Amino acid sequence: MQTHLSGRASVLDRAETVLLDLRILINGPRKVSDDIVIVAIDDETVSGTGSYPLGQDDLARLIDKIRQAGARSLGIDILLTGNAQDGGTKNLATALGTLPAVIAAAGQFMDERSGGSYLPKPDNVLNPLSSLRNEAATGLVNVSTDAGGTPRHIPLVFATRDGPVPSFVLSATGRYLGSDPTLTRNAIRLQERLQPLDYAWHLPLNYYGPRATFRTLSAQSIFDGNVAAGALEDRLVLVGATATGVGDRFSTPFDQILPGVEVLATGIANLLDGSVLVRNITIRRIDAVVSVSIMLVALSAVIFLPLAQATILYLLLVGIWLVVITFAYGQGYWFNGALPVAASLPPLVLIAIVREVFDRRQASRFAVANEALSRFQAPGLARRIAEDPGFLLRPVEQDVAILFIDLAGYTGLTERLGPGGTRDVLKAFHTLVVNETARHHGVVLDFMGDGAMICFGIPDARRRDASDACLCAFDLVAAVQEWITSSDLGEDISDVRVGGHYGPVVLSRLGHETQQQIAATGDCVNVASRLMETGKAFDASLALSVTMLDVADRCTFVPPRIEAASIRGRRQNVQVALWTAAQAGAPRSGVAGRLDPFTAGSGT
Repeated sequence: MQTHLSGRASVLDRAETVLLDLRILINGPRKVSDDIVIVAIDDETVSGTGSYPLGQDDLARLIDKIRQAGARSLGIDILLTGNAQDGGTKNLATALGTLPAVIAAAGQFMDERSGGSYLPKPDNVLNPLSSLRNEAATGLVNVSTDAGGTPRHIPLVFATRDGPVPSFVLSATGRYLGSDPTLTRNAIRLQERLQPLDYAWHLPLNYYGPRATFRTLSAQSIFDGNVAAGALEDRLVLVGATATGVGDRFSTPFDQILPGVEVLATGIANLLDGSVLVRNITIRRIDAVVSVSIMLVALSAVIFLPLAQATILYLLLVGIWLVVITFAYGQGYWFNGALPVAASLPPLVLIAIVREVFDRRQASRFAVANEALSRFQAPGLARRIAEDPGFLLRPVEQDVAILFIDLAGYTGLTERLGPGGTRDVLKAFHTLVVNETARHHGVVLDFMGDGAMICFGIPDARRRDASDACLCAFDLVAAVQEWITSSDLGEDISDVRVGGHYGPVVLSRLGHETQQQIAATGDCVNVASRLMETGKAFDASLALSVTMLDVADRCTFVPPRIEAASIRGRRQNVQVALWTAAQAGAPRSGVAGRLDPFTAGSGT
């Protein structure tokens, strides 16, 4: 038997009752048929009769008046277990015998878990007086409440020491219909209609509204004859206590103090009008399938989608399910709103944590790999490749400013210093080149022993590429000269040579499919490389094409000398601006510690 049916609520059950109450309130009160009328022993009745509980003579008189008003059947939600009163008991028994009637009995559960068997099993039953039981049927009025005290089910059958005993609701329904309902495996047959039930023939309650939703008459008004003609005719009349301080009260979604007789009336009305909530094995299987489906979809989303998108998808799925079951409740189907969340959230959180840890490790590894990659590629290129793995899969043509730098006398230096010393010198030289290049927004595309290829406009072209390249060229000459002097390398390294040109190049990935590098190819690259030789031929440290100066604004960079130089392997001559180390190292105004060609002389 389900634990919630015996009042033992799990966390899941508690969550479901909250969601169920929300669905009930969203769908709102329902219209109840007038087949059931409640005759209330209220404050007016207690005041009029002068006693509570009602004396047996008074109760007999009330039943007679109800019979005279044309009631079809009667239910007494009062425990008639007191001492027999000779005249009163006889009169009451006689009155009960005039109508199809059911009187209340109550099961006593010494342990709240006594319902652990398939059927609720009370330890003891409080039965009405035997003389009354001879004239009327009996039924147990016990209901199954949740952890908050709200009746959710009414057991229709109880397993007592004397055998199965029907509930008050089942007996009252049978008396009204004129034939006893029959129970099938998971349903109840009411004449020609088969009504599904929950486990162990528990009736899920489908509330109609707050108290007084059922037509309610004061017992005193019946004593006084103030009942409209036909008010009770052909109806099931339930007599129960509603007076202040007497009778049982229950909290329901619509009312915090609903009289117990109205809870019983709700169960009877559900059976009669067929509005019993459907909560059978089929519904539970659908709950299970939906829960597993939401869990699998959510887990797949967490594994394959970003966590933010996976979270939104999960909330969307849960939200859709809650909307669907809210609509279904209005049609009389009780699906579980908490189960999909309870089934999916723990594994989802676990997988999300694992995913987060995995992503962090991957991010850490990616950062390490990116850092390692940046040591083999310029940082700007490394970032671009990391952000866009498809970068330059197709070659791109664009204008680029290119510088080549080389040391004069390097060969003799390697012979004197050996491999270790040469490496230290090269490391210092390369560091200087990278620092100056980065300061001017350039990229060192390649190191070639004592030389380097520097590009401006990679990966993306900028308006100041040519100007930045010219400024970098002058700063490189000055910085390398300072380094040569401060490092006592002048004995071997006599000079530095820089050549530069501006023009279109093709940027692409060269190499094997599994080992590639970013390369710039084209006439511009060849010209820039050959200009270092041109500078050597004219005894100049810096040789920049006039094409690059024009793009950078030749008025800013005034060359002391311009020559028409032939480039090996090229038909057309190139106009080349030349500066010696001393000319390239002229003081540059406004930038302390660096040199500038701005004030150098001009000539052709």
